[in-house]
Amino acid sequence: MSNPILRTRIKFCGITRLSDALEAVRLGVDALGFVFYPPSPRNIEVDQAAEIMRQLPAFVSCVGLFVNSTEAQIDQVLQSTSIDVLQFHGDETAGQCQQLSERFNKPYLKAVRMKPDVDLESVATDYASAAGLLLDTYQQGTPGGTGEAFDWERVPATLSKPVVLAGGLSAGNVTAAIQTVRPYAVDVSGGIEQAKGIKDAAKMAAFVNEVVNA
Repeated sequence: MSNPILRTRIKFCGITRLSDALEAVRLGVDALGFVFYPPSPRNIEVDQAAEIMRQLPAFVSCVGLFVNSTEAQIDQVLQSTSIDVLQFHGDETAGQCQQLSERFNKPYLKAVRMKPDVDLESVATDYASAAGLLLDTYQQGTPGGTGEAFDWERVPATLSKPVVLAGGLSAGNVTAAIQTVRPYAVDVSGGIEQAKGIKDAAKMAAFVNEVVNA
């Protein structure tokens, strides 16, 4: 990116409990991710997500994660919740993402699973309408949440879209990740958990501290 990044933003994904959401806010996290994908162990029901969002203060972005969802399924979520950003984590084409973004008047992130042959410059061109690209580890049959990191050196320094770096991040490696990639934001889920969908307050605090110090 040509513009210098003064601060690396932080997104905690896989929120399922109000207490975890409020602790994240207290720590200064910028965005909370809610998974609307039933096969995921971090899936959250729409009414449960809506209740959490109703109790959040202002200036916290809520991101809805969808995997090959239909327009009707996304509409059901957006009718009941205060989702600010759509995150497409499946096989959605650039055209489908743009159409859904325009249909619901919401910006979107496109998750890119870092397969060995992925060309990020080409992906950035294809998804030019995206607010950013979320780069995640590739594991066959798993759309995300692998808990494994990929080779950060594969991310071009001059990529034309903001990078949200995900995949196996934790307090132990996020400083190195930021120094290598210089992402717009980092996205963590498993690295701050005591169990899938259940966050650990100490790990959350340690992660935020490392990002701030990086």
